[in-house]
Amino acid sequence: MTVIVRDLRPGVSSDLEGFARVRRLALPFMLVTPESVVHALAHTHPAARFRSLVAEEDGEVIGTARTGLAHDSPEPGQGFLDVYVRPDRLRRGAGGLLVRTAEEYLAGQGATTLYTWVLDEPAGLAFAEAHGYGRRRSAHFLRLDLAAAGLPPLSPPPPGVELRTAADFTDDPRPLFELDAETTSDEPSDIDTEFTDYAAWVEETWRHPLLNPDLTTVAVAEGRPVAFTATYTDGGTLPRSRAHPAAGAALSPAVPPAGPSAPPSVMTTAMTGTARAFRGRGLAKLVKNASLHRARAAGVTEAFTGNDTGNGPMLAVNKWLGYEVCATEVRHARRLG
Repeated sequence: MTVIVRDLRPGVSSDLEGFARVRRLALPFMLVTPESVVHALAHTHPAARFRSLVAEEDGEVIGTARTGLAHDSPEPGQGFLDVYVRPDRLRRGAGGLLVRTAEEYLAGQGATTLYTWVLDEPAGLAFAEAHGYGRRRSAHFLRLDLAAAGLPPLSPPPPGVELRTAADFTDDPRPLFELDAETTSDEPSDIDTEFTDYAAWVEETWRHPLLNPDLTTVAVAEGRPVAFTATYTDGGTLPRSRAHPAAGAALSPAVPPAGPSAPPSVMTTAMTGTARAFRGRGLAKLVKNASLHRARAAGVTEAFTGNDTGNGPMLAVNKWLGYEVCATEVRHARRLG
């Protein structure tokens, strides 16, 4: 049995389904679908030099890698690679081959420092160390049993604040872009991020196939969005009927067009943020609690989110909502050359 590494083929359904399956098995705390895999290939900014790789054994996808450059960072030369192998296909050489292929590619693109996330468990940590990566910061995955959770009761917005959804910004999402850019730049991270390209944000973020505009909740004050929580879901007609067609469908005929489907059962919070001038007023609690209540009413039974372990305020919000830590990842880095 020989393992080979090659590029993901966006027009081949078995590749897309295999890629998504590996990610779900290795990292069940994040939503990945064939449609979202195609979207990343089609709409990631060209400056990221983004590439998706698969490790194949006897015609079956057993490993994956997403790799590219942190193009939205003011510091050049920073690359990333996230490698995952099916838990039942470990120790076949797929992980090492994916790492080597990704590193060679990134070096050719001018990367000097590489970052990767590794689950905080002995085998993964040993693998990273063996390939020359050193430990950096960590982050938690958190889970909420939404079907059984006793969510905090809904509370009315404070005076001057109105709760809306992202669907209300369909005609002009720029105010959400500006809020996302401000809050993302303050996120704890090894890599500084600056969102300056509105058109790229629309393609990558606003038109993401998992984004659910009706469950994405926004607090508006003084005529502009001041806090939000972005919600991804795994299905349902609710988001696509009001937001946008399935992104990436034109690239890959293997992905069926959007249409009636099962109601969403799983959600993940892609981002929660509050404008600097409005922090400390409980708006993150307000929007996230409202989103969870609305999601449960729509049939969602399981909710995931993630936080840097140093992000005390957001960890406190999620504890108040009932989330519990279900896994931890450790960021690792390696200097090339």
